[in-house]
Amino acid sequence: MSVPSGRSPVMADVARLAGVSHQTVSRVLNGHPNVKTETQARVQAAIEELGYRRNSSARALVTRRTGVIGVVAFDTTLYGPAQTLAGIEQAARAAGYFLSVVTLQRVTRQEVSEAMDYLAQQAVEGYVVIAPHRTVVEGLADAAADRPVVAVEGGEAPDLPVATVDQGGGAELAVRHLLDLGHRTVHHIAGPRHWLEAEYRVAGWRRALEAAGAPVPEPLFGDWRPRSGYDLGGALARDRSVTAMFVANDQMALGALRALAEAGVRVPEDVSVVGFDDIPEAEFFTPPLTTVAQDFSEVGRHGIRLLLERLRLADGASAAPARHVVPARLVVRTSTAAAPRA
Repeated sequence: MSVPSGRSPVMADVARLAGVSHQTVSRVLNGHPNVKTETQARVQAAIEELGYRRNSSARALVTRRTGVIGVVAFDTTLYGPAQTLAGIEQAARAAGYFLSVVTLQRVTRQEVSEAMDYLAQQAVEGYVVIAPHRTVVEGLADAAADRPVVAVEGGEAPDLPVATVDQGGGAELAVRHLLDLGHRTVHHIAGPRHWLEAEYRVAGWRRALEAAGAPVPEPLFGDWRPRSGYDLGGALARDRSVTAMFVANDQMALGALRALAEAGVRVPEDVSVVGFDDIPEAEFFTPPLTTVAQDFSEVGRHGIRLLLERLRLADGASAAPARHVVPARLVVRTSTAAAPRA
């Protein structure tokens, strides 16, 4: 089937080619759940064959929907926030939505509120906020009273839907792995005190040590960056009783590995090291880093799903906040080994 020259394909053209009604095409485009899989496939094939593109302005007038989701992100120079944003963008695009993104360097309630006001002026349908700070989570419900909002990595936010990785569970995996290798205890280089992810990883590390009856050393707090891992790793390298380290992200672990090497401490023969995130470079560290992997794509997918569920509710309807936790996964490489003999 061809479209008359001089005009772009419209929804009616898609319906004719797919052998369905105009309403069915509309349902497929809007992600309606009550459409058979084979019908969806025929409609999608017709869309691709004709090169059909939705007229977003017309759609907004008819449905009061713009197809745009607002995202507030923080410090995307760091691997975790950058990959979380990428996962959200991928999931939104798969659902037929575009993103309007505001990235903040300072994390205050006022900055978040101003970002959300700006996004409201872009006629976004709802918000996804990458919320790694407790201050942000506590102010979100009030800041977004006019539109649905979902917190990603928002911890235990009681009044909002949340999609998050099991940060504490991931830390427990790391610590149990080291204890199972015979280490008496595990020292922890943590992330910044005001980050929820750091807080939950500290809590998981502590739980695993206490459950095993192992000593609980004081955690050392860094800033997620290699330099702080280097400085804190150097401090631990001077303590020859240290045989195992759990470092709260792979960048700080990289710094710690260099500090240990410069101090003449061998990894893993003298000290075992576990990171968190499983950045692409982790398997190329010296030695390749045992770490805890986060599935950022899965977090993004569930964040967008939770938001779309809120958008599909009838006007005035409400639903209890949902929380979806994505499990973490331990990736064992050669930076960990059995504890050295005394």
